[in-house]
Amino acid sequence: MNGDSKPILVIGGGIAGMTAAVEIAEVGYNVILVEKEAYIGGRVLRMHRYFPKMCPPTCGFEINVKRIRRNPRITIHTLATVEKISGKAGAFRTTVRVRPRFVTGTQPIDEAVAEKMTSVRDNDFNYGMDKTKALYLPHDMAYPSVQVLDRECLSDADTQALSEVCASGAIDMEMSEKELEIDVGAIVVATGWQPYDATKLDTLGFGQYPNVITNVMMERLAANGGPTAGEILRPSDGNKPENVAFVQCAGSRDENHLPYCSAVCCMASLKHARYLREKNETSKATLFYIDIRTVGRLEKFYYDMLEDENVSYIKGKVAKINEVAESRNLILDVEDTLSGENLHEEFDMVVLATGMVPNTADVKIPFELNYDEYGFVDGATDVDGIYAVGCAKRPCDVTRATKDATAVALKAIQCLDGGE
Repeated sequence: MNGDSKPILVIGGGIAGMTAAVEIAEVGYNVILVEKEAYIGGRVLRMHRYFPKMCPPTCGFEINVKRIRRNPRITIHTLATVEKISGKAGAFRTTVRVRPRFVTGTQPIDEAVAEKMTSVRDNDFNYGMDKTKALYLPHDMAYPSVQVLDRECLSDADTQALSEVCASGAIDMEMSEKELEIDVGAIVVATGWQPYDATKLDTLGFGQYPNVITNVMMERLAANGGPTAGEILRPSDGNKPENVAFVQCAGSRDENHLPYCSAVCCMASLKHARYLREKNETSKATLFYIDIRTVGRLEKFYYDMLEDENVSYIKGKVAKINEVAESRNLILDVEDTLSGENLHEEFDMVVLATGMVPNTADVKIPFELNYDEYGFVDGATDVDGIYAVGCAKRPCDVTRATKDATAVALKAIQCLDGGE
């Protein structure tokens, strides 16, 4: 243990980054955690429940936040990105850009202040399915628990009102970007993932038909803090869907989109069908699949779902989705490969199981690293002192990401100690 050595930089504050940070800090090493969003927790926090136990992600998140709060060895920079990295293992120089929050956090701001504002923005936490005010808390359990002010959508009237209503020093309209030069001994790349852009699936109607949504949107519909307060409702009219299609491998295992399997989508769709059945006992779910892949102990979750007579499974890839103009229902064209029958079936709503894309596919780490053909950081890279973890390296679920993060934490510590 050497708390006087250079800190370890963790890029990304999702479940893998948080796990690596607390594991490193709790054995006595300093950590700098950099997160591009205004809060830590990553995409896991946007889920309604984990599989297979179906417990909320806030349980594990609360534990990690408690560990972070009580550990002075962890420094967190949110709204921050790593712009430059130079040097070598044991002696990296990094430049971190921190965007302004415009809320200082030194004075409390009553929620009623935001409610009176007229300026609104798309709620990215809920994948744009609802709005927040320009002054907002990203979500109920946000850490840091400090509001953010979106200056770009703030009206002149709201700007004036904030200056009159908020306590002196609570909001700083002149706050600007900062650049931090930080020397670190090792770097953990935990930059996470994003869902595949479903608008590229031009035959499946996403972005064209309101009742075609994605799997990550389904998570938010089911969540109490989501746009519908936990009710699964059709975007077009707010009605409960009685008959929902779940389209597996939407763009995945497809040479024109994502050639690989993301490994978690089958379990996610089974979970979503369970959400639907739990929240509306008269509803019916149909899963259209190529293969249903469940790993190890997760197989039981699948077998349990097979017992539900209101959940059907059709082996076949959906070729086309069209909308019925009057009802806004969806017609799916698909070949049932087991029966050889061409199906033309109508549903109230469709959920596309889009795959996982590494964030490094779009934004590379500013250092010479190896990437595979899909943008994942190559786990076999020869760069000493820089270690990829979780979905920056390959598609994986929460359990694998946390185990991977613990292993990488040990590697980073060993790097500081010269491989001892």
